[in-house]
Amino acid sequence: MNRASSLILFMILLIAVSCKTEEKKKFRIERSKELAIKNKVHNQLLDIEKGQGWKLLFDGKTLNGWHLYNNPDSTRFSAWEVKDGAIYCNATDESKVFGDLVTDTEFENYELVFEWQMALRGNGGVFINVQESPEYSATYQTGPEYQLLEPEHMDTNTPLKRPGCLWGLSPQVNKVEAKPVGQWNTGKIVQQEGKVKFYLNGTLTAEADLMSPAWANMVSTSNFKDRPAFGKATKGKIALQNWYFESWFRDMKIREL
Repeated sequence: MNRASSLILFMILLIAVSCKTEEKKKFRIERSKELAIKNKVHNQLLDIEKGQGWKLLFDGKTLNGWHLYNNPDSTRFSAWEVKDGAIYCNATDESKVFGDLVTDTEFENYELVFEWQMALRGNGGVFINVQESPEYSATYQTGPEYQLLEPEHMDTNTPLKRPGCLWGLSPQVNKVEAKPVGQWNTGKIVQQEGKVKFYLNGTLTAEADLMSPAWANMVSTSNFKDRPAFGKATKGKIALQNWYFESWFRDMKIREL
């Protein structure tokens, strides 16, 4: 074997060893991510998160801090319950009391993060700035909605009803799909000085300035035009809504801005 052939053989062996090393490294990284996801502890805050001002909206065990809209003493009879570390809506039990679940506390300038999933063809929402009063019979009469939708739902391709959008008002700012039944989605809502942003699985899906003429005009030409209190407040309660199908929420945390 001449010198040139030896050099070529050496280079081939070097490349082969390098590829195997890289494959092993990649496997270790992917395996580490897989184990981290599998062993993730839910409904708890890390010390660094506590230092950043995060607080849990759901403790993983009870519905403390939540109640049915306009019905503060009814959670023990409601379709909302805690199951397997998640806020779960048991939509199939007709003996339960139905209604939107709202926080006991009002929020104004904040960042809210939560994980959610819907049953097949499920439909729901997270409402912000909800005004709780006998004057209003439902959360949607005052609070804008972050749309939740399982991909098989018939509204998935309707622009103003896609997941993560401002329901009935604006289409997704950036197109993104929700994960199908059995998989968790991550939602984020940021509100500061009346400016609102929605995110779905890390992608910006909606933004609006609730104090602007553009917002007032958008509402006046929408299905909410006959709801005089809709979208007027920049402080209120957060609500969870479900329509007919099961839904789950977990890792709900919030921090004031």
